[in-house]
Amino acid sequence: MAYVLEQIINGFCQGSIFALFAIGFALIAGVTGLATFTHGEVVMTGAFTVYYFSRYISSNLFLNIIIVFFITGLLGIVIHKICYERFFNAPHYIPLVCTIAMSMILKNLVQIFLGSETKAMPQTGVPGFISLGTIRINWIQITVICVVVFLCAALWFFLNKTTPGRILRAVSNDKTAAALAGINVGRATLLGNVIGCGIGGMGGALYAFYYSTFSPVMGLSISMKAFSSAVLGGMTGIASSAAGGVIIGIFENLGVMLFSSSLRDLVAFVFLIVVLLFMPEGLKLSRESKPGI
Repeated sequence: MAYVLEQIINGFCQGSIFALFAIGFALIAGVTGLATFTHGEVVMTGAFTVYYFSRYISSNLFLNIIIVFFITGLLGIVIHKICYERFFNAPHYIPLVCTIAMSMILKNLVQIFLGSETKAMPQTGVPGFISLGTIRINWIQITVICVVVFLCAALWFFLNKTTPGRILRAVSNDKTAAALAGINVGRATLLGNVIGCGIGGMGGALYAFYYSTFSPVMGLSISMKAFSSAVLGGMTGIASSAAGGVIIGIFENLGVMLFSSSLRDLVAFVFLIVVLLFMPEGLKLSRESKPGI
């Protein structure tokens, strides 16, 4: 029983990171009305950024996560300008193709300038465990969960208690009505893309911190996890997408426990398919399908 509980805790921690991927993806999809295929590379950029800052500048994880947010947020501006800004009135496949191309460009640029080998993240902090009876939780898991909870709370406050957050929610619900109300829709979608990419980048930083290794080709797997978590949560619901990420993380670890590590993705995606067969709209936590926790 203790082993099962440890695997569930591992899955919850891993799923918390997936939740950040999904939140960033859902926020971008909500405000732009389009899916993105660059999200995995944004996450990968966050992992590389925290790696180099931790290695050469500062080992303070929390400072580095803030830096990652701003750097990947700037990348979000570039992605928005190239892939979205000119194509909101074009057929949806055009910006989708642009995001695929942007994904390939980012991945290859990283391989050219930073190398294609897998990186090992420098470990910081004091290793140790907290024992709860026969269950042990290590300090990395505690740190990751605390950071994710704080980020989710901060995002909830931003979306629900600030004027820019309310503007993002309005644009996400109805762009035409928002424009008629005097909202600059282009600026709002840019802001949503910046925040979504920044959150995804912070998820990448925590991924590197938690798993200790990452590579330039990690983007495809990450994109699938982010997309699957968002779909499981109803695609654009922030809270539901986060819950979808946690659920997929838990089921992955249970799959490792019951079968083997090579089947972890299979178990998670089979679960996703089964849920969508009976709940096509996903695991919505409320009637609201647009950004808002």
